[in-house]
Amino acid sequence: MKKVALSAIIASLFSHSVLAEMTPYQVELANKLDPNKAPSENFEMSKWKINLPIGDKTEARKGKEMEIIAADLNYVNYPYVHPEWFYTNAKTGAVVFAAPNSGPTTPNSKNTRSELRAMLDVTEAYQYKAPATNFAVKSHKNASEFGAIGGQLTGALTVDAVSLSGNDKKMGAHSVVIGQIHGSNNEPLKIYYRKMPNHTHGSLFWNYEINPKDKKDRFDISHNVFGQHNLTKADANPDDGIKLGELFEYDVNIKDNIMNLTFTRNIGEENQKEVTFAVDLSKPYPGEEKLDTSYGQDWMYFKAGAYNQCNQSSSGCENNGVEAGDYTQASFYKLVLNQ
Repeated sequence: MKKVALSAIIASLFSHSVLAEMTPYQVELANKLDPNKAPSENFEMSKWKINLPIGDKTEARKGKEMEIIAADLNYVNYPYVHPEWFYTNAKTGAVVFAAPNSGPTTPNSKNTRSELRAMLDVTEAYQYKAPATNFAVKSHKNASEFGAIGGQLTGALTVDAVSLSGNDKKMGAHSVVIGQIHGSNNEPLKIYYRKMPNHTHGSLFWNYEINPKDKKDRFDISHNVFGQHNLTKADANPDDGIKLGELFEYDVNIKDNIMNLTFTRNIGEENQKEVTFAVDLSKPYPGEEKLDTSYGQDWMYFKAGAYNQCNQSSSGCENNGVEAGDYTQASFYKLVLNQ
């Protein structure tokens, strides 16, 4: 499918003009972007690689999802763009991440993604586990060997689409992960947006996955931000949630051992609302001391984009194509990594 076709589909799904409803802050961000430039020319992406939901053509990754390393993503003559899954919005300049319900995935996931992965030392392009490419918190016994101690990721975005098909009783249905901190095995942070097809608003929430010695013991702890994480079609619309196409911002700031999270909506307006959290990653999550070993001795990295949580095997999702709404999409107006 060509980019023009995808744009037409999005326009039909949202009969109102997103541009006409842009907030002053959104306009301010858009004015800093050039719709004619590639994503890596509008946003600092020198420490990112990206995975896309299409088959890789290299022999080493044959059959796996496409991986574009930082050197290619930021290539000065032809910076990387994909017309369906990773491109610049021709009107706003926002970087668009999109992923279908079915396609090539990473080896340990059933879900497609159009998602950036931080690589702090890009000279080690394929050394994902190398300390230099990742970060740790201050409590790590070898903290000085890592690419950074802590760090900050800020994103201002709209979620434009989540899968219309899926089993609403499954958490993955109708949802997308738009930001992460991934550890060596588990994730201390996954930021979700989830919206039922019959609701006008969706819910923003985040999960902390405990980091046990045995993988079979791991589970997620959900934290509501705007709306409620576990809604189904039978529940009332989350009026305190966020609509598709509505701008919001998340800020993840790890200082020493503390993961500070800030979520903001209606930015710069009278009804601006901010929700904050603080979690000590060097200690087990409160109340889960028996199983959670914490992330104090783990290595981690940031991720951002659109990680589609809807799949056919566990979320009851169908794969009728983008035209039928079986995909997810997010548009970032700000994306800043400080490490």
